[in-house]
Amino acid sequence: MPLDETWYTEQWAGQGAAISLKLRDKVHDEQSPYQRIEIYETETFGTLMTLDGLVMVTDRDNFVYHEMMSHPALFTHPDPKRVLIVGGGDCGTLHEVLKHPGVELAEQVELDERVTRVAEKFFPELCESNHDPRARLHFADGIEWVAQAAPGSYDVIVIDSTDPVGPAAGLFSESFYKNCQRALGARGVVVGQSESPLFHAELIVSVQRSLRAAGFRDVASLFFPQCTYPSGWWSATLACKDGAATEFRQQAAAARTFPTRYYNAAIHTAALAAPEFLARQLHAK
Repeated sequence: MPLDETWYTEQWAGQGAAISLKLRDKVHDEQSPYQRIEIYETETFGTLMTLDGLVMVTDRDNFVYHEMMSHPALFTHPDPKRVLIVGGGDCGTLHEVLKHPGVELAEQVELDERVTRVAEKFFPELCESNHDPRARLHFADGIEWVAQAAPGSYDVIVIDSTDPVGPAAGLFSESFYKNCQRALGARGVVVGQSESPLFHAELIVSVQRSLRAAGFRDVASLFFPQCTYPSGWWSATLACKDGAATEFRQQAAAARTFPTRYYNAAIHTAALAAPEFLARQLHAK
């Protein structure tokens, strides 16, 4: 909630901490069938989108999240051609996925069409690939979509979800992961955002446990900075149907033919290193 007329403040529930961004103007406010979508212009972070009062994306730092949600998983798969994005309404992850020339189909299944339409207006750079002939936008329930997907439909599934509350809670369940495992082909990879290692270590442990219980052979988490998300430190958890989650096509990542601002092969390797306090919890699970 706004601290005053010139600052946007999000209090991080239960943590006794918050983030504030100095504002220039509020330029959009609507209630969709699912959530409240607000757009602000900030002084130093560019355009800001919030959903139900929580920071979703800013111009200044979104590239870190979108690159880490896409490139590690695609370089872990030996030859990704068919990609499913569950959520991802701002379309930044879709944009990064379609940088890979080998991708033939990228389907995005977002529950709330208004998030995408608002992003197209206020974050046009994130939506540059929406009309790529390889892209397919579907506005539907991602949980049901995966449940109904034919076995082996996808090479990579990216779960670009909001926090695990409300409609998004099911995206962190063992039953959903089982459907992802079935929907993936041989050597298939799934990756999902898994919150802050500092604030939500128990969730990361739970996600890894559920992915293994769902039948994935190997699981690993990636850690990266995300200054506008709770604690400023974020994670994504990746699981492989057959291969090793810590192995990736390092030479291909180093020689990639497209630009990135955060991701590279060395960052990929470094992101797999778990902090000691979390490594102990993961080994004790």
